[in-house]
Amino acid sequence: MTYRACLVDVFDTVLSVDFEQHNAGLARHAGVDPERFAAVLVADWLHLVMDGRVSTEDALAGALHEVGSPIEQDALAALVRADEQLLHDLHVLHDDAVPFLESLRAAGVRTAFVSNCSSNTRPLLIALGLADLVDELVLSCEVGAAKPEPAIYRTALDALGVQASETVFVDDQRSYCEGAASVGIDAVLIDRFTSSGDIAALGELLERF
Repeated sequence: MTYRACLVDVFDTVLSVDFEQHNAGLARHAGVDPERFAAVLVADWLHLVMDGRVSTEDALAGALHEVGSPIEQDALAALVRADEQLLHDLHVLHDDAVPFLESLRAAGVRTAFVSNCSSNTRPLLIALGLADLVDELVLSCEVGAAKPEPAIYRTALDALGVQASETVFVDDQRSYCEGAASVGIDAVLIDRFTSSGDIAALGELLERF
């Protein structure tokens, strides 16, 4: 099978971030207990941010309120900036990511990042030059749907102007691959750290285009 389009996950596929460190850094910036803050942020707010129901700013304010540390507007704006900066400082770009994306572009393959993320991700992708290597950014917080919901994959297909049957999706989460498969997209599980995936590096996909 030769594909016309490729949907690519971001986190732990193209780049990795230690989100425990990220959340701890936010807590230090806000002057609150890191474990309690992270627990509240992840349990009560992360899913709402991911599908765009609340903004990053509102989520951080809500989490701080829950841990008993309400925040003034100016300090909240600084915390949102810290959120973006920490993501940039802690990211690790995988060596094969740029060559893979450049190879797809050279071959005329339509591409999109399809990521479950908050508003800090678009600035990171732009700053790293990755946004320029794909045709579309389909970010859950912006499109109002998160993997494995069918809507986010269909949004990506529509944005690229391709059919599910001519598209492959690569992600490090099995359930997200299953979500893509449910709408007729071939899915490939990447696992960079163990041998449990279909591939261990993005370059292994190139023979399919």
